[in-house]
Parts: sequence; C-alpha cells; structure tokens
Amino acid sequence: MGAVAVFIGRVKGRIEGRRVESLMYEVVEPSSSQSLERIAREELEKNNLLAVSIHHKKGVAVPGEPVLFIAVASKSREEAVSGLRSTLERVKHEAYVWKLEKREDGEYWIIGDRKRVPRRPRADA
Repeated sequence: MGAVAVFIGRVKGRIEGRRVESLMYEVVEPSSSQSLERIAREELEKNNLLAVSIHHKKGVAVPGEPVLFIAVASKSREEAVSGLRSTLERVKHEAYVWKLEKREDGEYWIIGDRKRVPRRPRADA
C-alpha cells in the first residue's frame, strides 16, 4: 500500500446565507447499505484501489457534526486521491440516502450536493 486518502464530511453551518439548524438523513434499509456497498465495490475495481470504506450517518445531525466517512487505499497517491473524489461524487448522487435540511428560512430536500427544493411551497410564492 502506498497511500490512504480520507474524506470526512460535516454538516455545514450556513447555506445561501441562512443558518442551518439540522440535517436529517433518511434511509430505507437494506437499500441504503446495499447502495453504499455497490459504490465501494465498483470504485475498488474501476480505480485500481486496494480498499474502499464508506460510512454514512443516519438520522439527525447538527452543524459541524461529521456525517460521511470515506477512506480509500491504493498503491499510489494519484490513484487514492482520484478514487476518493470519484467515490465521493457517486455517494452524493447515487446513494439511497435522502437529506432534509432544516434552516431558519424553512426545510429543503437536498438533491445531489447543491440543489435544494423546498419541502413545502412557501405561502408567499
């Protein structure tokens, strides 16, 4: 083994200038765990990695709390960093984990990494 790359994702404290109160991670098992296992297995093969480990929080998290852990090992740092980035992007877009962000201006479903859709339409919209 030549390199290990690790990502620790935390709940952001402010989004679009608004204070985040909490983030709810909703999952349906065993689909959620199976999707993370599939991503890890496929990334291991695709990126010539020696090991991939993914752990995602379930339930409520507050700003600053760690919620996503990804570690990859490989023979080289280039493979490790590339494999980590690829794995992270797939988790953000493919994992069966639904994210509901509660902020001072309402609740928003998070799609992927950036798109936010109001949970309930605003009365003044």
